[in-house]
Amino acid sequence: MLQSYTKELLKSDAIAGVTVGVILIPQAIAYALLTGMPPIYGLYACLIPLVVYALFGTSRQISIGPVAITSILVMTGVSKLATPFSQEYVDLVVLMGLLIGLLQIFLGFLKMGFLVNLISQPVITGFISAAAIIIIVSQLGSAFGMQIPDFEYTYQTLFYGVRHISEIHILTFSICVIAMLAMIGLKKWKKSFPGALLVLVILGFVTKILDLEKKGVAVIGDLPRGLPSFSVPILNFDTIITLLPTVLTVTIIGYIGSIGIAKAFEMKNRDHTVYPNKELFALGIAKVLGAFFQALPSSGSYSRSAINDAAGGRTTVASIITAFIVMLSLLFLTPLFYYIPKAVLAAIILLSVLGLINIKEAKYLLSVRRRDFLVMMITFVTTLFLGIEKGILIGVILSFIFLQYYSSRPHIAELVRIPDTKYYRNVNRFPDAVASLDYLIMRFDNQLYFGNTSYFKEAILKAISKRETVPKYLILDSTNMHDVDSTGLHVLQDLHVDLQNRQIQILITGAIGPVRDFLKRSGFTDELGIEHYFMSITDAIDFIENGVRVMNRRVAAQYNERRGLFD
Repeated sequence: MLQSYTKELLKSDAIAGVTVGVILIPQAIAYALLTGMPPIYGLYACLIPLVVYALFGTSRQISIGPVAITSILVMTGVSKLATPFSQEYVDLVVLMGLLIGLLQIFLGFLKMGFLVNLISQPVITGFISAAAIIIIVSQLGSAFGMQIPDFEYTYQTLFYGVRHISEIHILTFSICVIAMLAMIGLKKWKKSFPGALLVLVILGFVTKILDLEKKGVAVIGDLPRGLPSFSVPILNFDTIITLLPTVLTVTIIGYIGSIGIAKAFEMKNRDHTVYPNKELFALGIAKVLGAFFQALPSSGSYSRSAINDAAGGRTTVASIITAFIVMLSLLFLTPLFYYIPKAVLAAIILLSVLGLINIKEAKYLLSVRRRDFLVMMITFVTTLFLGIEKGILIGVILSFIFLQYYSSRPHIAELVRIPDTKYYRNVNRFPDAVASLDYLIMRFDNQLYFGNTSYFKEAILKAISKRETVPKYLILDSTNMHDVDSTGLHVLQDLHVDLQNRQIQILITGAIGPVRDFLKRSGFTDELGIEHYFMSITDAIDFIENGVRVMNRRVAAQYNERRGLFD
């Protein structure tokens, strides 16, 4: 790596690192407040974790640090145990970062990067959209300049804000609106421009000059200068057990977001390879070491990663430079943060999460896959009204219920020969094709396992019962049957006996190697007879149309050649 690192790469990484750094500073402060932590801890999360990930991560463009979704997840879990902004709360958040990191390292060693597939995209879309609304509602107090009591549910906070709309502090609200409009305008002018930092500096200066703090505008206040000290998180077994549900949620959601971002830039740039298991380890070790320096749990940020990429970041050196910029601000600039209005930080958060409400994806799912739309909407509603942890849990459970339901009722088709061809296709798609009276061809498009065996047998018997005359053969096209378990084997045996009693012979075509091996070991191959296995439907039809005696001689001649396929 270092041998191939050039001055041109250093220049690109330096520009990207500085650009992301000046954007990260106001975001880190804002997300710390969203987490329920003093602002300084947001900056602490932008030091050690960035450097550690740069050393161990496999993505060249991803920018990690505090993000909105992780912040609200942590806030939701830890606020049940301690009061936000208290020292006890701070200790618990730092401990949570350590636990999340350890769990990610453990999962990385177990090579469980596939966990990214455990939660379906509709669940993620519904959850993130609802979480974005929860975050927006959580910022009403800072944006409106009013005290809103802590409620258990988001709708209670929203209703309180509406009922007490007359209590809005006009000056604070005006600052929030001005900040949002200014940042929107600057972003339209140039996406990579650090508009949030500029607005933060200007409005902080205005707040100081006009002494707006005395007029009721809430400001950040004093921030300690200097780098974080080394400290060991306080470990308590009972506390760890209590935090585990939130730890698991943040681990999975944070990893899914980070790996998704990493994969997106891998595909875009095609100059490196992202390894999911190594990413788990890198993200985990970044959190573990960060926790010893009082860092918030960090995850990948799509917006900052996109800016890093657009600004020319080509290696993880850019993240090290970003950490250096944050370090300089901690050493020399924290006194200047005193007069930053909290309304500006609320504006930064509001603009950051508005884009997370994915209406476009909802419309798309409604038009192409309504069951996925249903999963997304149920996750969205339950997250919004029952809370983040319950919402994501219900979404995951619902996804598995739908998965099991459709897996237990997979696609099964009766095949017919398209006229004047040797192709066999679904009779429902070619209704003009004529089925043979002598045989019935059925294709089962899934593994045959305990969850769908009843459906498999019922579908075949139902298809036979619909025939005016009983067919002599059932041709089972197994091309798409990639696995058979012991329950599936018993059903095949039962079906064979049942059809034999009806004078119907089963012919199996297209069975793949592992399935053939299993059927051979179980004895079913010998029970059915090897002469009743064929490589294709056409071979089976030749067997039927050319006569049993002729085909048996052919099979016998080929038996030794085919034997290796079953032995």
